[in-house]
Amino acid sequence: MFSRASSFLRFISPSARKHKFSPLFLPSHSQATFRSISAMATQRALEIVEHSDMIRSAGDKRLYRAMTLKNGMKVVLVSDPDTDKSSAALDVHVGFMKDPKDLPGLAHFCEHMLFLGTKKYEEENAYNKFLSEHGGMSNAYTSSENTNYFFDIRPENLPGALDRFAQFFLCPLFTPSATDREVNAVNSENDKNLQQDPWRFNMLDRSLGNPDHDYTKYGTGNKDTLDTIPKSKGLNTRDELLKFHSQYYSSNIMSLAVLGKESLDELSEMVLPLFDPVANKSVEIPSWKEGPYGPEHVKKICYAVPVKDLRNLSVSWTIPDLSDYYASNPGHILGHLIGHEGKGSLLSELKQKGWVNSLCGGQTDGANGFMFFRIDFDLSEEGLEHVDDILLKMFQYIEMLRKEGPQEWVYKECQQLSDMIFKFKDKEMPINYTSFLARRTQKYPLPEVLSGSYLLTEYRPDLITMVLDKLVPETMRIGVVAKKFADVVDQKEKWYGTDYKVEDIPEEKIQKWKNCGLGENLHLPPRNEFIPTNFDLVPREKDCSHLPEMVKETGLTRLWFRQDDKFLLPKACMSFDISSPIAYIDPLHANMSTLFTELFKDALNEYAYDAELAGLSYDLMSTIWGMVLQVKGYHEKQPILLRKILEKLTDFKVDPKRFEIHKEMYIRGLRNFFAEEPYQHSVYYTNNLMAEVQWTKAELLQSAEDVTVEKLQAFIPELLSQLFIEGLIYGNVTKQQAKDIIDMTENILSEKCGTRELLPSQYKRYREVQIPDGCYYLYQTDNKVHKSSSIAIYYQCGMQDTLPNMLLELLVQIVGEPCFNILRTKEQLGYIVFSGVRRARGVQGLRVIIQSDRPPQYVDDRVEAFLHHMDSVIQEMSQEEYDKHVNALVTKRMDKPKKINGQNSKYWSEILSNTYNFDRDDIEVACLKTIKKDSLMKFFKDFIAVDAPHRHKLSIHILPANEGLGTDEPNTNDNGIDLLPVPPNLPKPTIVDDISDFKRHLGLYPLPKPFIDIRRARSKL
Repeated sequence: MFSRASSFLRFISPSARKHKFSPLFLPSHSQATFRSISAMATQRALEIVEHSDMIRSAGDKRLYRAMTLKNGMKVVLVSDPDTDKSSAALDVHVGFMKDPKDLPGLAHFCEHMLFLGTKKYEEENAYNKFLSEHGGMSNAYTSSENTNYFFDIRPENLPGALDRFAQFFLCPLFTPSATDREVNAVNSENDKNLQQDPWRFNMLDRSLGNPDHDYTKYGTGNKDTLDTIPKSKGLNTRDELLKFHSQYYSSNIMSLAVLGKESLDELSEMVLPLFDPVANKSVEIPSWKEGPYGPEHVKKICYAVPVKDLRNLSVSWTIPDLSDYYASNPGHILGHLIGHEGKGSLLSELKQKGWVNSLCGGQTDGANGFMFFRIDFDLSEEGLEHVDDILLKMFQYIEMLRKEGPQEWVYKECQQLSDMIFKFKDKEMPINYTSFLARRTQKYPLPEVLSGSYLLTEYRPDLITMVLDKLVPETMRIGVVAKKFADVVDQKEKWYGTDYKVEDIPEEKIQKWKNCGLGENLHLPPRNEFIPTNFDLVPREKDCSHLPEMVKETGLTRLWFRQDDKFLLPKACMSFDISSPIAYIDPLHANMSTLFTELFKDALNEYAYDAELAGLSYDLMSTIWGMVLQVKGYHEKQPILLRKILEKLTDFKVDPKRFEIHKEMYIRGLRNFFAEEPYQHSVYYTNNLMAEVQWTKAELLQSAEDVTVEKLQAFIPELLSQLFIEGLIYGNVTKQQAKDIIDMTENILSEKCGTRELLPSQYKRYREVQIPDGCYYLYQTDNKVHKSSSIAIYYQCGMQDTLPNMLLELLVQIVGEPCFNILRTKEQLGYIVFSGVRRARGVQGLRVIIQSDRPPQYVDDRVEAFLHHMDSVIQEMSQEEYDKHVNALVTKRMDKPKKINGQNSKYWSEILSNTYNFDRDDIEVACLKTIKKDSLMKFFKDFIAVDAPHRHKLSIHILPANEGLGTDEPNTNDNGIDLLPVPPNLPKPTIVDDISDFKRHLGLYPLPKPFIDIRRARSKL
């Protein structure tokens, strides 16, 4: 996987910037008593930082040890006896900026190749097969300066996984056959991104710098750069891979993070012998004294044409590398102010003008030695005509910041928020955490690896002023993106083909912005009143259920409640499913529902922004049955925010100017769907064909112009006139507080807009289309933007229930790794190869999604050949191997949510689906452990096999923008791999020409039955 390090249109959320910590959480040496450091650690390490000397979050119960080994590798060990998964990650401090000039993409290709065999484990899929059989997964990414590898696994299998992982960095094979084949995967990955605007503008931004600077390199690679051109120059790519790995994969620029159940000493004994042998080649961490943009590259404006219908304005400056100043983080302080969205902010002023819809600003990584400060604007149609005026307002805001000077109260507010975030941060998934730690170990001193990216401990007004002084017209670079520039562009970027034009900014404009003065409506933000002060846990409920329970029901509302007893954080989640019979009755009403929720969030943004900064957020989303309202975060001020939302909701007035802007954005978004990737289209059309009712993008577009201010204003009270609200309140809340919240909700709705309860027959849930036994339907359409094809094959397996759920998931567990290995790694059908479970409206099935440069029917046949092959694989599978897969699935299903939001999402999905199986994991895993191989084989023979009596197949074929795909394919592909035979007598499809007609002539599955007795739960109230 390739990672973009920075982007021409990079949007930075002000509420999600780096956070630092304060001395408030420095650890006490008396907090824990530890064994003496293991002999292994002392023998192999130059430096050891024990748990008590690492700056940790107060709520973090894990134990840590950080070391620098004698070979220079930095290692962080994490002991977590409660973990459901073990994990490891290794970060190499080299990325595509060190690619040889004549082999663009080599670092990324090297990342791909390390997965495909080592001297100790020669089989190409040995690593991924081992992980898959033991409940694990893996991935990696290459960025401009780093390559990061990571995996997770059942805790008891960590030693075996680590041994296989360590070989990546000791003795990779880079076999000639794998090298020749895997270049196709890199090429497919590149093809996938060619029409993606973020990738295109990232590369355009880089290409406009000094061509001799490493920052301007093209990092993904493709078949031309990694195969065709090198061969024409007499270069052997495999030899170059070996050289690259030998030169840069040095232990002294590597950092490793390992998390397991074992003690720190046990982890040391396990890890150090495996990674101590990695050679130290004394590689110097790459650095660049200067940025890529010199005097000849600034005071320029670039006009670029997007693939989608976008309108963006980006302003950037090169600034010094601030990495060493993480304790004061001046770029974050400035980003907090420039990106603020409250009253007096730059965004507030520009929205009032109707020019800008959103704004983000802050520092972004460049490379070791330089950074960037960027301000990005999403423009309205009118805003595109006022770019100069927007930039004038921007410089007026910057001038106001200069005049006011650094404010210590702003720093302390940011520090307070950072301290709060770090102290009460949620536990991360192990695979994400180790990847994060491995990367952070490259950036921070070992005692601060856990805290360095969070904490603010030093107020440095001089650094804030220094960065502010860099934000001047004389050194800026401007990018403007819009379709309208198609007639003026005169250049094409080499790698992605982006059309653009670069002009000098006239000196009179530079002087105008330099002497901009002050804007009367621009000022510093007020102090944040939403920062919580009460972090106490509420009194514990007596005899509280360990699962959500119904605590109140009226004709208008039903409330489920559970007090958190696991995470024990001062946080809560409130979710409300607001059902209205008119929200989705036709495309016009669906459009009005969406526009209402978007305009509402737009109108409340200034008020809610401070809450979001203070860790309290909300969302209001339109759905096919109404709306969903969620409020999450620190519990103390949730009722205040919820009351404001409800009062605004029931008394909402449509602003005509904002309406026109959001309507245009909405229509643009609908049109932009047609430029999404082919695999996304295949998923969309699968859903569209299988849903009883789902308005198409075309139907929504056709009626969107009919929405007016008057219609929307009249629609809102109608929408709220009859409702049924089902809610879940989970977290640091008492039962009585939960009841008070639902009472407040009912009272506001009843008093403000006379909301009445729904009749039982008005409570609508749509059902799933039922494919008849033995039927195979094919729907074909094209994607006019991308050159790849895509297929999505869905084998419908019937209603969800405990036993069929586990049979399907076990089948997916068994076919998952060989599906990837055969269709992706060996046959090289495409970069995106996915197999998994599809579930919707109580019905489920197996689905396979592939995005390819091959004809869709050929790929469809390859999937059939693979599944035919799996028939015999499952039949011949040993009991030992079968048991491995059962245990692997048990591990995945029993992997508990690490965050309160994750647990809330599990409960909430049960409520939204009306199944209410809140203990699903335990119930289904107990069933899984009883399933015999014969039962799985019968399931496969009944639903998946070519001659299965209950086979229900739907294929979606997305044809590419070009029609250059061949139709005839040989029995052996050009990678020299013998292909699995396509089963004889494959059934011919029934072509679907009209989606509505297709659904009109098929039956529907019933809705799923609730797992619990709702009437019985009601009777206990």
